Amino acid sequence: MIEQLPLFILLSLIAEIIGTIGGFGSSLLFVPIASYFLDDFQSVLGVTALFHVCSNITKIGLFRKGFDKQLILNIGIPSVIFVVIGSALSKYIDSELSKKILSAFLILISIIIIIFKDLKVTTSTRNCITGGSISGFFAGLVGTGGAIRGVLLSSFGVEKEIFIATSAVIDLAVDSSRAAVYGYNGYVHMHDMYLIPILLVVSIVGTFIGKQLLNKISENTFKYFVLVLVLATGLYTLFLGS
Repeated sequence: MIEQLPLFILLSLIAEIIGTIGGFGSSLLFVPIASYFLDDFQSVLGVTALFHVCSNITKIGLFRKGFDKQLILNIGIPSVIFVVIGSALSKYIDSELSKKILSAFLILISIIIIIFKDLKVTTSTRNCITGGSISGFFAGLVGTGGAIRGVLLSSFGVEKEIFIATSAVIDLAVDSSRAAVYGYNGYVHMHDMYLIPILLVVSIVGTFIGKQLLNKISENTFKYFVLVLVLATGLYTLFLGS
């Protein structure tokens, strides 16, 4: 049992709200939160995957009118393939080194897009497959890859409603796949399962609040919120995260 459970719930709720507004899910913030409260990183990966499954089902329900089927296929399929690879390798690759590499990549790419604000990346099949593969791999390896997909969709200029709904569908497939691999690897521990119904409620409440706040944000503000959030989290993880 987590000693500071109310604080854990509050921080998880904040992560879910911000993750909903940011459009790429809560794992970017939830992984460092869970790392603080849980005993080992394998438990963090297992709980994060199950939490994200709940979160994405909620988002699909609330944002169901905004799917882009082509992006789901072109980004989602390679994401699922590479999340399985990353999840399998998570037992053998140092998680701290992987997080540092991911952080450096997020910092670099978000700064580039912020500076070159009119930069647009074409939604070509090659770009979708490349971005989906990288995001899926890191999602399996270190528990979060949605930020890469968020930067990708932002560079595509995808509208916020479509952005969130499309990302949630892809994330559901990714998280279901890695949850299965984590379970096989022994990362899903019975002593952590009491957190799942709690986090289910957190995902519903947080997504609902996030959606209400999102309705008050312009498309341009949404794009910069995504990029600044990715940049800030990358900096934190690179220099302060442990």
